[in-house]
Amino acid sequence: MTELKKYNLEGKETGSAKADEKIAASEIHSQLIKEYIVAIRKNARQWSASTKGRSEVKHTTKKPHRQKGTGRARQGSLVSPQFRGGGIVFGPKPKFDQHVRINKKERRSAIRFLIGEKMREDKVIVLENTEMNEPKTKTLSNFIEKTNLGKRVLFLGEGKSEEIETANKKVAVSVKCDVHSNFRKSLNNIPKTQFSLAKNINGYDLMLADNIVVTEAALEEINQWLA
Repeated sequence: MTELKKYNLEGKETGSAKADEKIAASEIHSQLIKEYIVAIRKNARQWSASTKGRSEVKHTTKKPHRQKGTGRARQGSLVSPQFRGGGIVFGPKPKFDQHVRINKKERRSAIRFLIGEKMREDKVIVLENTEMNEPKTKTLSNFIEKTNLGKRVLFLGEGKSEEIETANKKVAVSVKCDVHSNFRKSLNNIPKTQFSLAKNINGYDLMLADNIVVTEAALEEINQWLA
């Protein structure tokens, strides 16, 4: 087991927590990581940009000026691209479904490696809990300062697991946990900090984060899920 330093919300070290050795020692081919991150970035695109061609533009059909005798180039319609308000040539259109499917095992392997890499670099610490009586940005700001975390910090909390019935079977899903409500609100005014449930980890966010702060309960979830 890998020992991780444990802190309370006041920024005081209170002991240690154990992460599964399989996570800390995980290795994976760099190509799989690349494909996983590229898929995340592609799936984040909206593909909603849309422009109108000359057949779609609503404009007068009157000829701009007579064909001959003006000394100017002949023009047939104001919907031509060269006129202001005319159609766009080869402009973007909403594309068909561009979603890139990510294999579950590959996603889990990539996330396991990215977290393990942070653990090997001593960039993962454990927070006892996120319970706060009221939102208070100063409490978390002091915590980040006392624990010497970097500029970009990712906080991971535990979720509530609930069973949802589908057509064929029951599926356990991690849902929003109310206990993190004040904690989330306290982070809103701190730039470059992010909060996510452990089961909803995004590999791109893991890669960008300088440090990761995971609650003790969320660490148990990660151990069960990834190890």
